[in-house]
Amino acid sequence: MPEKKKRFKVLMQRMRNRYRLVVMNDDTFEEKLSLRSTPLGLTIIITAISIFMIVLVISIVAFTPLRNYIPGYGNDYQVKKQLIELAERTDSLEQVTKQNAQFYENFKRVISGEILADTLLNKPNNEKNYNNVNLNPSKEDSVLRNEVESQGKYSLAFNDGKQNKTGISSFFFFTPVKGTITSSFDNKKEHFGVDVAAPENEAIKATLDGTVIFTGWSAETGHVVHLQHNNNLISIYKHNSKLMKKQGQYVKAGDVIAIIGNTGEQSTGTHLHFELWYNGKAVDPQDYMAF
Repeated sequence: MPEKKKRFKVLMQRMRNRYRLVVMNDDTFEEKLSLRSTPLGLTIIITAISIFMIVLVISIVAFTPLRNYIPGYGNDYQVKKQLIELAERTDSLEQVTKQNAQFYENFKRVISGEILADTLLNKPNNEKNYNNVNLNPSKEDSVLRNEVESQGKYSLAFNDGKQNKTGISSFFFFTPVKGTITSSFDNKKEHFGVDVAAPENEAIKATLDGTVIFTGWSAETGHVVHLQHNNNLISIYKHNSKLMKKQGQYVKAGDVIAIIGNTGEQSTGTHLHFELWYNGKAVDPQDYMAF
């Protein structure tokens, strides 16, 4: 044990001995550079430099994009996310390219005279069979109609001429179709009605007594029917799959005038776009009836 302590003291003494490192000119023996240090100090300096370099390398690898180039260390989640985003962008560009190609092809055919410029491309779908659709009023509808018509104050005929003085607030509106409101009335956005989503083949009914003043088809709104009612009131029904009444026919409130559909370029699903116009201005149907 004393021998080991003695050797340790001798080692520490040697580590504390000062040494000089001199750089001299070989021809003139002129001293160019000298460095004085102990082996212990030199060891501490080398150790500190080594620790600093290790910390610097680890920091660069951990907190810079350089880590993505090290096998097995890259962030797989970020790489997968970037690949998914690139795939979505590629798919979008592919769709746009196809649409542009189709547009140019159609434009070329129109210019060459193969297709007339006013040809209706979005034609009505006449393949569906509506023979099995039940157009008769349900028992509940019949009971409600008899109950309402038996009350002179709320007569659906509007033949006494008193309604013209009170506007449309006293009208008893028949809900065209029961469903969910997907888009409300918004005069600022020029959405002059409400969109009511309902099941396929649902019957559309007249909201009041009136006369069919227009039935037709357009590429934007599909099958459309307009009804003229008393007191300068007009109701409009759009995106129908089939019209059940013809222009000039008189209908009673609750009569089936069309079948709900998804026709027209502006339609995004099976629904009814319903509008009310009073004295030439659009009004919110939700103010007068519950869908």
